[in-house]
Amino acid sequence: MEVHLRTVHDLETARPLAGRLDALGAEQSAEHRDEPWPQGAALAFLEAELGAPETVLLVAESAPGAGDLGLCLVGAFVEPLTRERVPTVLLLHVDRRVRHRGLARALVEECTAQLAERGLARLAGRVGHNDDALISMGERWGFTRRWEWMER
Repeated sequence: MEVHLRTVHDLETARPLAGRLDALGAEQSAEHRDEPWPQGAALAFLEAELGAPETVLLVAESAPGAGDLGLCLVGAFVEPLTRERVPTVLLLHVDRRVRHRGLARALVEECTAQLAERGLARLAGRVGHNDDALISMGERWGFTRRWEWMER
């Protein structure tokens, strides 16, 4: 199956994806959040950040308009004291039917390339502390553990 990666640059094209991003965000964060995913969070993010240099929204599809096989949303994590904006994978999803074929890696590599074209050399990702499979995958792709987030 041939897969095409499409970058979403404008809000009008991104708007129909917001509900899907919210659903995937809620699903992926359910084990890490005590409170429910805020409905409309994806659209609010896209409205505020889609034009930012650290923001990339990619859709993987078998043919234009055929529906998504994968999505990757990168946006800035803002360091509270220094205000440094670090591009961070906020959401990465690959349809179960096409997993283990390199699509997630292709999405991350394309995001990395687009960020590099914008002069941004870093890409971070959030990983649950006990998600050994995701940690291992990230390390195979060249990510390194930099710091831990702790909550009380």
